[in-house]
Amino acid sequence: MPDLYVSWSDYHQKIEQLAIQIYQSGWEFNQIICLARGGLRIGDILSRIYEQPLAILATSSYSGPGQQERSNLVFSRHLTMTAEKLGSRILLVDDLVDSGITLQQTIPWLKQNTDSPIKEIRTAVLWYKACSVIAPDYYVDYLADNPWIYQPFEHYEQINIVELAAKVSSC
Repeated sequence: MPDLYVSWSDYHQKIEQLAIQIYQSGWEFNQIICLARGGLRIGDILSRIYEQPLAILATSSYSGPGQQERSNLVFSRHLTMTAEKLGSRILLVDDLVDSGITLQQTIPWLKQNTDSPIKEIRTAVLWYKACSVIAPDYYVDYLADNPWIYQPFEHYEQINIVELAAKVSSC
């Protein structure tokens, strides 16, 4: 399968489709946790739509040129949130499930590293690749192959501030 290029319009439409799918499932949650960086925008929008608190867990598993080389999964030390306590029914959000290692390892990390009792965690992503070791509870697109997905914000990884300033000042 060739690489997948996603526009801002398509990206937002997929987030809306994901929101509707979760709603139509009838499952109710009281906390959204997004995995940064990929899940930040999705978690933010779902938090606004559902009017539920958002927490952020920073993870990283890609490095190298273009951030396309898979490496060891690293978790931030803390979950960032504004609520005093974490909700008990968690919607865990990321942009995609590729190998599945991040979602697979995040669920036990949350259970071991939070003081609040967790009753249930469900997962939601925009893209679910067949090569994943875990199936998300909610997803918009199932990808039978393993395309690289170019999301609309990724071009910022290829430009530095000097180049951006020059581009903006020439307009």
